Amino acid sequence: MFPLRDSIRSRTFPVVTFTLIVANAVVFLWELTLGRRLDEALIKLSIIPVRYTVREVAALYTPAEQILPFFTSMFLHGGWIHIIGNMWVLWIFGDNIEERLGRLRYLALYFLGGFVAALMHIFTNPTSGVPTIGASGAVAAIMGAYFRFYPFARVEAVIPPFFFGPTVVLPAVLFLGLWFVLQFYSGALSLIAPTGFGGVAWWAHVGGFLFGAVIAGVAQTRPRRLH
Repeated sequence: MFPLRDSIRSRTFPVVTFTLIVANAVVFLWELTLGRRLDEALIKLSIIPVRYTVREVAALYTPAEQILPFFTSMFLHGGWIHIIGNMWVLWIFGDNIEERLGRLRYLALYFLGGFVAALMHIFTNPTSGVPTIGASGAVAAIMGAYFRFYPFARVEAVIPPFFFGPTVVLPAVLFLGLWFVLQFYSGALSLIAPTGFGGVAWWAHVGGFLFGAVIAGVAQTRPRRLH
C-alpha cells in the first residue's frame, strides 16, 4: 500500500521538511547531468559496506572519505520512482513530526535516523560491494516517530498496482505496523536468499524505523496536544 494522505493537519508550514525535499530534488537533478560520470560519483558518495568491513578496501579511503557517504548517500536516488516515493512519504508524515519536535530536533532525528539505518545496512550486509543510496532510512525514522506519536491518526492509502484506487483508510498504527513487518520479513528473507530479495536495503528501513520510534520520545521535550 502507498500512502496518499493522513488525517492530521499541521498548524505551521513544515519549513525543514520542505527544504529537505528541495535539497533531494536538486541533488537528483544534478545526478541526471552526470551521464557516464554517475558511477564514479556513486562510488565516492554512496554507502558500500565492504568499504567499512574489508580492511584492504577501507585502506583505500581517508577517514573523511569514509564518513562523507553517511551524509551524501541520503540525498542520492536511483530513479524518479525512488525519489518521488521517498519525498512523498516524507511530506505526508514529516510535517507533523517537525511540528511536534521542533525544527532542530526534527532535523537531528532525520539525519541520525539515516546514519543508524546506514550502520544497520552495513552490519547486515558486510560483504556487499553494491552502492546503497536513498533517503529511505531517514524517512523510515520519521515514520517510526509518527508511529509513536500518532498511532490513531488515519492514513488513506492506495492499493497497488492501481494508483488511482481502490483506497483504504487505516489507523496509522496498522498502516505503519504492516509496513514495518513487511520490511522485517523481506530483510529476513534477504539474509536467507539474497539473490531473490536483493536490491532494497530492507534492514536500513528496519533500523531507521526502530530508531525513530524509540528516540522520538526522548527528543520530545514537552507534551503537545494530539489532534
